[in-house]
Amino acid sequence: MPYDPDLVQPMKDEVTRLGVKELTDAQAVDAALKDANGTALVFVNSVCGCAAGRARPALELALQHKTKPDRTYTVFAGQDVEATAQARSYFAGQPPSSPSIALFKEGKLVTMVHRHMIEGRDATEIAGDLAAAFDKHCAKK
Repeated sequence: MPYDPDLVQPMKDEVTRLGVKELTDAQAVDAALKDANGTALVFVNSVCGCAAGRARPALELALQHKTKPDRTYTVFAGQDVEATAQARSYFAGQPPSSPSIALFKEGKLVTMVHRHMIEGRDATEIAGDLAAAFDKHCAKK
């Protein structure tokens, strides 16, 4: 059952105010990720404490890095159920995880940050991992 929208909206706003585009249904996910060129990040948002205290702040820090993905998207696990399921269908071979962060290059998954890689770490460490992935996969040649 989806979460109370009044509870979730501030958590969505925390990400979309960064310029991250919210995807709320399967069609929007496919339009964003199917046959995509360049680089794209998908942030699977969540109501859990590690999303609030680590993942969302890490995303904000990482998006301040000089190199970043061409496009950034978010789905909300437990709220936008259809969109989240469709986004996860692009995470080939990866178990469901929320929060999580997926980075794509030319439509292929190149980096996946799972919940277990977020828990117990601070936002700066997670952002550093994301920035390193951005340098590796998003830098323009």
